[in-house]
Amino acid sequence: MKVAELFVRALEAEGVEYVFGIPGEENLEFMYSLSSSAVKFVLTRDERGAAFMANVYGRLSGRPGVCLSTLGPGATNLITGVADAALDFSPLVAVTAQVALSKIHKESHQYIDVLSLFRPVTKWNTRVVMPETLPEIVRKAFRVASTEKKGPVHIELPEDTAMMHTDAGPVPLQDTVCPSPPEGLLEKAARLIDEAEAPVIIAGNGVVRSGAVAALRRFVKRSLIGVTTTFMGMGVIDSDDECFISTVGLQSRDYISCGFERSDLIITIGYDPVEFHPEYWNPGGGKRIVHINTTAAEVDSRYCGLEIVGDIVTSLDYLAGNISAPKDPSYYRTLRELVICEEDFPEKGYPLKPIRVVKALRSALAGDDIVVSDVGAHKIWLARFLRPSRENTVIISNGLAAMGISVPGAIAAKLLHPGRNVVAVTGDGGLMMSIGELETAKRLGLDIVVLVFNDGGYGLIEWKERISYNREFFTRFGSPDWVKLAESFGFRGLRVDSDDRIDDILGDALSGGGPVLIDCPVDYTENLRLTDILGRLICPM
Repeated sequence: MKVAELFVRALEAEGVEYVFGIPGEENLEFMYSLSSSAVKFVLTRDERGAAFMANVYGRLSGRPGVCLSTLGPGATNLITGVADAALDFSPLVAVTAQVALSKIHKESHQYIDVLSLFRPVTKWNTRVVMPETLPEIVRKAFRVASTEKKGPVHIELPEDTAMMHTDAGPVPLQDTVCPSPPEGLLEKAARLIDEAEAPVIIAGNGVVRSGAVAALRRFVKRSLIGVTTTFMGMGVIDSDDECFISTVGLQSRDYISCGFERSDLIITIGYDPVEFHPEYWNPGGGKRIVHINTTAAEVDSRYCGLEIVGDIVTSLDYLAGNISAPKDPSYYRTLRELVICEEDFPEKGYPLKPIRVVKALRSALAGDDIVVSDVGAHKIWLARFLRPSRENTVIISNGLAAMGISVPGAIAAKLLHPGRNVVAVTGDGGLMMSIGELETAKRLGLDIVVLVFNDGGYGLIEWKERISYNREFFTRFGSPDWVKLAESFGFRGLRVDSDDRIDDILGDALSGGGPVLIDCPVDYTENLRLTDILGRLICPM
């Protein structure tokens, strides 16, 4: 068979459901083989959207999402979404075409060194040169993408290699088991926890990637230690749990730094420093730290402590069974009451206050519904106030933090979970960066809801400008009529025209009957109020 056909068979052997992307001349042989496969091809309107879809598919499923492009500009368009997967630790396999091997050594139409471009943003990348190596390359790609820390890999398939013949077949799949940590280190961690008076947990997305949510909840139930989560770790503990404090990551005098200031032990579980750097919760570098993860701790002068490296479930279950007594939860309840502070924000007014929109969304969604957030000021409000009860129900890009991810991500989420409501929450800036994927959602028959925080500018950047310079510059822009634009794509377009209409409009949108876009004007002057309130929080002693 041809190498292109073998490639598709190898994807089938890996259990691939979808390939997201855009075909081109140099990958036509691959596309021809894919056209007769059980693997579904999702034609996107931009390669960046394809990579975002594969990224979110990987985060939600735990299996590598697959995206595809042609050579040259197709490959360069793919890079942003692949880089986002790198810093969000999402398993992803990117496949790009290339000119024939006979042209790579000289100037050729659309040829650029794609391998070198992808190298900094992937865990591993390679070019298929010899037909018989293709099965091992695909198997290695999926294995590397799936092992901790998970992330993207890249395979380049030259046009002439795809046409070659081979008798090779797919490599059988093998399970990879994460080893258990040394018992002596676990014993030491248990002693540190017993000795601590006010320990605090930082739980990150590594808990989700490792399938350790239930183990974390068992440990917290036994220890009664207060838990904070990163943006990408939201939901690993139910926000109604008495030990949940809040979500961390605002950096500037983060409200939850109160808990860190008094804490005599920080327990990081599945924590990725890319989300919430230790300088924000351990500025002096003097905190005692227990690092529980599948990989060693990042080298950082403010992040030094006892490292428990290995299977997170094993580590947490050992600690739950070997700590001597639970902590007094009253301190953590005090912290939680301090940081909730919803009553400090007015809800009435038009354009709508951000807290009003988030609370309406929180009320409208079921526990297993999914929100995919774009990057912008709304992301901060969602992370602060949405408070999910389950993991992987709020998807936020918080590593690379790339704008434009929400609509493509919602498409991937709806393909994976057609029975759940899926809401893409975006700003008017982020939406324009992936606007073409509205057509993709409509073409696929996906009833997603797109909620647009409409403020006529890049609200998060303006927020930072006003904090630093007390004025705005270069962030304002015009927008189309969102309702008419939505209707032109085949969406129902709805506009929130008063603060008492948001609940009914969300309920209508989530009731089904096709994709919906909601234009929701917001008043982002509330951003400075949030900064002010968080800056005035005082640690209870």
